[in-house]
Amino acid sequence: MSHLFIPSRPPLLLIMKSTDKLYGRAFWLAIITVAYNLIEGAVSTIYGFEDESLTLLGFGIDSFIEVISGIGIIHMVRRITANPLSSKDRFEKTALKITGSSFYFLAVGLMAMAIKNIIAGQQPESTFWGLVVSSLSILTMFFLYRAKLSTGRALDSQPIIADAKCTRVCIYMSVILLLSSVLHEAFGVIYIDSAGAIGLAYYSLKEGKESFDKAKGKECDDCC
Repeated sequence: MSHLFIPSRPPLLLIMKSTDKLYGRAFWLAIITVAYNLIEGAVSTIYGFEDESLTLLGFGIDSFIEVISGIGIIHMVRRITANPLSSKDRFEKTALKITGSSFYFLAVGLMAMAIKNIIAGQQPESTFWGLVVSSLSILTMFFLYRAKLSTGRALDSQPIIADAKCTRVCIYMSVILLLSSVLHEAFGVIYIDSAGAIGLAYYSLKEGKESFDKAKGKECDDCC
């Protein structure tokens, strides 16, 4: 009995198709990150201002800075999709410098306002929206972190893995917002809102430094 021979697909073609799919996933993860941060930033700044919650307000401003960073990430993914061995171009370096400067300004502003609020005894009217925003942020950023990390590892792409690790910092900042909101809303702990803002300032300084390091071509092993 004769057997019909059906040639299999060339392995290289399958690998290329899988790689393109992974880069496509990385691209859409970056798009989702930007879209979510835009919404999160708007909600946080509006309610942070209305409720006089410095931690929530700072968290919202941080989200808008992450949008700038995310636009650079989208550009980066498109670049490495076209040429995985290519280096950062002017657009990415400029985005990183703007991001780094914004983080530094945010850190200084949060520290100054936190000290002012402590001296004046200023307390937020409510931290309810801090609870809502931080809870949603932790869930969303954890999903994005795991998805970006698995995609970066599958592609063996250090830039995408570095982006995942920076997303992990958003989880840390969300936890700070959650803790400060819970302690104020449930227990009325004084100055906890200012303490939370100082915690955000620390991570803002850290992210600012790392953004400038990346712009200079210094990739860190444990970014953010």
